Amino acid sequence: MPVITRRWNDPPGPDEGQGLRVLVTRYRPRGVSRSDETWDEWWPDLGPSRALHAAYWGKSGAPISFAQYRPRYLEEMQRQVFRIRALGDRVAAGETVVLLCSSACTDPAHCHRTLLAKLVEAAARRK
Repeated sequence: MPVITRRWNDPPGPDEGQGLRVLVTRYRPRGVSRSDETWDEWWPDLGPSRALHAAYWGKSGAPISFAQYRPRYLEEMQRQVFRIRALGDRVAAGETVVLLCSSACTDPAHCHRTLLAKLVEAAARRK
């Protein structure tokens, strides 16, 4: 079962079934009440660090490119192996896992959720 990625405010797709929807952003979406949450769990440590998030969005100088962002994010995720393996175990057991990111991430090819999905899929294959 592959890992699915979406933005948190995208409607659930028919491919999700009863899968686990995990918000993987450092920051919780503003103004969203608990009753309006579209996710089952929030794992902020699977989002980029505050410093990397700020660097990518240009909050601490000129924004870094995705080519610069990618290796830094992957390095950060080396410290989250147990969380990634936990999701990989669920995928290996046949459960659908949906990784949800910010509504600002309109291009999945330039979003950490896609990088994270590959890490989770690799963890699932190791089982």
